[in-house]
Amino acid sequence: MEIERKWMVAGWPQGLTPVRVHRMDQGYLCVRPTVRIRREALQGGPTALVLCFKGAPDPTGLSRPEVETEIDEKLFRQLEELIGKPLIAKERRSYALPGGLTLEVNDVDPGQPGEFFYAEIEYPDEAAARAWQPESCGLGGYLADEATGRPGASMGEYWEQTRGGYDE
Repeated sequence: MEIERKWMVAGWPQGLTPVRVHRMDQGYLCVRPTVRIRREALQGGPTALVLCFKGAPDPTGLSRPEVETEIDEKLFRQLEELIGKPLIAKERRSYALPGGLTLEVNDVDPGQPGEFFYAEIEYPDEAAARAWQPESCGLGGYLADEATGRPGASMGEYWEQTRGGYDE
């Protein structure tokens, strides 16, 4: 189960140092339910190739079933070819927060006309997600535009808007 909150943000957070930086490319075989591939290249580290399945979110958009599994290069390339569209490029910087949480900030399609930033925090349970406030670690201004559960704010919807649906 994935339990997370999401915010639309303007750029990288000021005054925080990333603990990890990933370059990613992701594409969708379908968005309802979500079936996605992603290449996750850790700066100075390994690259993971991931196949992800996501179910429908709960009514609040806070949680949804998720299954991820690593796949080999051959299967990744076959699925990328099947998708047949340019994958979404992302840079993700991860920042350690108090209480063991991690703020993940993503720059989506850097340098492209539709470039935008969003931030996410995953939580151990729904109670923790509901209770956490950005002001608790000085991020109230930065995380002011919460998009959790907002129609049109998912990466799958961005995929449909920018890459279109599946062509048969």
